[in-house]
Amino acid sequence: MPRIRVPLANFQFGEVSPSLTSRTDTKIYNAAAKKVENFFLRNEGGLLRRFGTERIYEFDTTVDPTTCTITVSDYANIATGSTIVLNTGDTEITLEFELATFDIGIGSISGTYTVGETVTGGTSSATGVYISNTSSKMVLQTISGTFQSGETLTGGTSSATSTSSSVLTSTSPSSAVDNKHFVRANLSNNTTADNIYTALNAVSGFTVANPAAAVVTVKRDNYNSVDNLTVTSSDTTRLTATNFTGGTKRQHRLVPFIFSDDERYIISLEDAKIRIFQISPTTGAVSLIQTITADTSSAALPFSDDILEELTYAQSGDIMFIAHQTFMVRQLVRTSLTTFEVSTFNFDTRIDQFGINQPYYSFHPTDVTLDVNATSGTGKTLTTSAAYFNAAHVGTRLRYHKSEILITAVASSTSATGNIIDSLTARLAADAIETTDGVADVEVTFALHGLKVNDSITISNAGGVGGIAANQINGTRTIQEVIDENVFVVTCGANANASSVGGGSIKITTHAPTTQWEEQSYSSYRGFPAAVTFHENRLWFAGTIAQPDGIWASQSASYFNFDVGDGADNDALDLTASIGEINTIRHIVSNRDLQIFSSTSEFYIPAFTEKPITPTNAQIKRQTPYGSNFVRPQSFDGATLFVQKTGSVIREYIYSDAEGAYVSTGISTLSPHLITDPVQMGILSGAINRPESYAFLVNRNGKIAIFTSNRSEERAGWSEFTTQGKFHSVCVIDDRVFFVMQHDKGSGTQKFIFSEMDSEYNLDFSDKFTGTAGVFGVSSHFANGAVVDVVNGTDYLGSFTVAGGNVDVSAVQKITSAEIGYSFNVEAETLPVDAQVVGGPLTGQPRAINRVILDLNSTLSVSVNGTALVIRQVNSDFSTARVPVTGKEEFRLLGYSTDPTVKITQISPLALQINGLVAEVAF
Repeated sequence: MPRIRVPLANFQFGEVSPSLTSRTDTKIYNAAAKKVENFFLRNEGGLLRRFGTERIYEFDTTVDPTTCTITVSDYANIATGSTIVLNTGDTEITLEFELATFDIGIGSISGTYTVGETVTGGTSSATGVYISNTSSKMVLQTISGTFQSGETLTGGTSSATSTSSSVLTSTSPSSAVDNKHFVRANLSNNTTADNIYTALNAVSGFTVANPAAAVVTVKRDNYNSVDNLTVTSSDTTRLTATNFTGGTKRQHRLVPFIFSDDERYIISLEDAKIRIFQISPTTGAVSLIQTITADTSSAALPFSDDILEELTYAQSGDIMFIAHQTFMVRQLVRTSLTTFEVSTFNFDTRIDQFGINQPYYSFHPTDVTLDVNATSGTGKTLTTSAAYFNAAHVGTRLRYHKSEILITAVASSTSATGNIIDSLTARLAADAIETTDGVADVEVTFALHGLKVNDSITISNAGGVGGIAANQINGTRTIQEVIDENVFVVTCGANANASSVGGGSIKITTHAPTTQWEEQSYSSYRGFPAAVTFHENRLWFAGTIAQPDGIWASQSASYFNFDVGDGADNDALDLTASIGEINTIRHIVSNRDLQIFSSTSEFYIPAFTEKPITPTNAQIKRQTPYGSNFVRPQSFDGATLFVQKTGSVIREYIYSDAEGAYVSTGISTLSPHLITDPVQMGILSGAINRPESYAFLVNRNGKIAIFTSNRSEERAGWSEFTTQGKFHSVCVIDDRVFFVMQHDKGSGTQKFIFSEMDSEYNLDFSDKFTGTAGVFGVSSHFANGAVVDVVNGTDYLGSFTVAGGNVDVSAVQKITSAEIGYSFNVEAETLPVDAQVVGGPLTGQPRAINRVILDLNSTLSVSVNGTALVIRQVNSDFSTARVPVTGKEEFRLLGYSTDPTVKITQISPLALQINGLVAEVAF
């Protein structure tokens, strides 16, 4: 039988789609895998078993369960055979209604009967077992048969109708058949709901609360599955079912807060709460230092589970800005080494204190005017020429020309009351008056004045020009002519004796109706910025509800001043990414350029070599049409990674010199099955005792997709991290990776656990315990009944059940220290081992893998297709620690297959590194 040795190039392209199992012609075939679970891909090739996670802190938060509801209505007409189909996460369960049989108590019937006489009704007969004679009426106490309440019964010489009935007992439904369970409609909607409760509560995988009414709430016990959420009812009129929801919200979101080289923090954003953990500058230990539930004004924090994954943030120095469309930007401010506070972002006020340096926008149609009944004062009436005002406008500001009015009340859609902050006065550009020799009419340049003929204005602060004295220019004037939107004509008190331009610094005061008015961009009515970042020494905001494609930047080095001024280089910017379609901006990223990620497209604002971005040179350029979801994009290996809006593709946004533009290349196209709606991303650059860089993408299903890339060598690949619980959030600081994980401590209830991945740990939810003679007290970590794994140095002692708050391994070793936690599955499986021979590839032909040679490094446990590596021999000294294996080890295998693979697993949760393997194929 011929044999051929096939070198498999060490998994450097990671786990790929099952669709590639027959693509032996691709260059990555022999260097990829069918499965890579809980391994790091190494830059030089090969796999390294991921490290365990050390338990740091247990949150008090209750894990949001996955639940559905079933509502019963019109129980009496639920047809036999009606079904409700739902899933435990792993198993499909069918609940089927069958014909109900009851013992019915009849309150009274009329007619002539004798004891034992048969009374019939429905489809079967009933026999009276006890009759009493009261007032010439016979009371039939109990009958048996198939009846509905109110059904007509016949017997003797007349008929009888149940006038008052109640179910005394009900025969049990049929026993379950495989995954089909039976239930019976009974007496009322509420009672039928009780029967559904009884049936589903007996199904392994469901926990059902006893319904107080006709609504059954079903909780799925499988916290790790967000698949198969659909619930189907065959009778949507009488049995209304909702799909499973919940269990997928971000109840904790970790973000880094890095102040300096030795002052680093981890922020846990939660429902109306922020928890702050400090990394000790001296020991590196992580501890909770503060929990914040209210801001500096004693108001509750505006965060909720519904929006945690949508929050964006940016940090500079002591301040982190946290943004979302539903609240004004919040500032998390470090006030000392161990204390923080939260406050609401406030724009700077103008130097004259008569205005706020915030963005404004004309939300009204261009022809709608605003009329104010005075030029100053409080409680003044504001009138629009078309419907505009809403009760939510109270507390917001309008800007009439450049003067601000605070709305205090709304009377109707066209009328409101407001306080004029100073007076309705606009300062014109210098020397805005032009005279004509011999006439009293002068032209006044007032950009976007919005005035019309016969409007009244008051001119002040003007100097003489063209021979007309200042006192002949200043004062109340009437608009005689409107030349264009920027120039109008008024008549002065004297004729000019020269054609000239001048007037100095002129002010115009008026309350005439005008189209030149604006409303503040950010408010509870218009929404707030969804995105925030720092770029070129400006603070940038973007994407409100009312202006989804709006982009704003502060003045240079003045992060709280968004006054656009007259467009000087250091003034604020107010831009719109308008391309003819709605682009809700979700993220702005400071990279080589300012990168903008919206719900439909990717944009950028170019940086310039010789000068920064200014109001006069800023350009928004659309690049690619994919759109981004809410996962915060991050820089990685020279590109910016982002999750496409569908949640199914990871792309890298990178400038292509060949294209002369940015491109968004899909980097997950070979491994799409690992990308299942990511909710958070973390980037690790060369750490955890490794030189590689990794991108961690937490999927909604609680698994993590891990991407590594080596652009210079054109190598990239994916693997997957899983755990006995669920990965919930990730945060990377320097060379350290932190998670929020969900684990069952053994009580049947999932808890959120703050953990760190650490190369010194082999297990998850793990810690180092000290005990006596092999007995360890673990009640602080585990509940009784928890099945835990125990590792002692290089030895795996096995699985043990916690009892009495202790783990007792004394029957194995009487040790005094051990690592105790949960093991996790480790598996790497090659694609079907193939080879080119004379006549073509072996694809689809029966063949056997006779031998596998693994190139190992510092390995303590590994199995190949079920055959375990033997580290200790019969002559070994079992009192000494096991020595890790480094070098090439041979495994002999049996069996034929048309798609033979090499599957690498572990019996013991210990160190494992594979540099590569060679398989010998017989055919």
